[in-house]
Amino acid sequence: MLQQLDILNFKTEKGKCIDKIPLTYECFGKPLYTAPIVLVNHALTGNSSVCGEKGWWNGLIGKGKCIDTNAYTILSFNIPGNGYDGVKENLIEDYKLFNARDIATIFFEALQLLKINNLYAVIGGSVGGGIAWELAALQPELIKHLIPVATDWKSTDWLKANCLVQEQILLNSNHPVHDARLHAMLMYRSPESFKQKFNRTYSNEKDMFNIESWLLHHGEKLNERFTLSAYKQLNHILANIDITNGSGDFLKVASVITSDIHIISVNSDVFFTTAEDKVTYEQLKKVKQNVTHGIINSIHGHDAFLIEFEQLGELLKDVFKEIEV
Repeated sequence: MLQQLDILNFKTEKGKCIDKIPLTYECFGKPLYTAPIVLVNHALTGNSSVCGEKGWWNGLIGKGKCIDTNAYTILSFNIPGNGYDGVKENLIEDYKLFNARDIATIFFEALQLLKINNLYAVIGGSVGGGIAWELAALQPELIKHLIPVATDWKSTDWLKANCLVQEQILLNSNHPVHDARLHAMLMYRSPESFKQKFNRTYSNEKDMFNIESWLLHHGEKLNERFTLSAYKQLNHILANIDITNGSGDFLKVASVITSDIHIISVNSDVFFTTAEDKVTYEQLKKVKQNVTHGIINSIHGHDAFLIEFEQLGELLKDVFKEIEV
């Protein structure tokens, strides 16, 4: 069930004051305060429904799954303005209002309102993982296990470049959400994934190649459920992840994070690359012992974190076996 908190008198990183931010969230598994809490941060077009009937991470979270709802409380906030509550007034037209740190700060204020002082784990994929990094940097002792999946602690030049292309499509296309999604799917998958799935097959009925039909379908489906303002805003947040903002020193920031850090990459990810995560891992080992780097081997690119549940569960099984059901 969707629930709501109001974050009052919030000041953004850029200094803008906001009287009230409606923040919706959902809980799954054990009731709050009765079990260790796992905070799950959603990706760009995701939402707080992380498990259950319409859960987008059902393969990882649920009864008897890697993150077992018989043992944990699962908490997930909607990024303000993502439109999941269906309330038009809660959409945010100023799409550059928030960066990733602002969202992490909003989430922490919500945790305080809920009287949650510690988290067993925070896990997020893509932009959700970037927000997880920001939350750990903001509150270095809050999280026992930090699990950034298919993500990074910063928006790289490559990521910013792709977000800029997305922004230009969203600002200038006659069908902005539809067309931006087409481009985005090229970054979320890989050439090998497309070859395995379609292999240049043709649909005589539709008079187009099946890859073309598939892309157009994804554009249409997102256009049906996602607003332009939400897409512009989430894309901007994705382009503005940086836990070193204000300090400029990654090791200085990361060294005080007490969390066990479990970095998960996808070997074919061209959006958040394994190479960048390897550099992060090697740097972290200089100042921290409690850091690991797991790699999902998949042809499916960035989206493998939403596909390869068996591998992801295997990489995280030791983290979530500490609690007996």
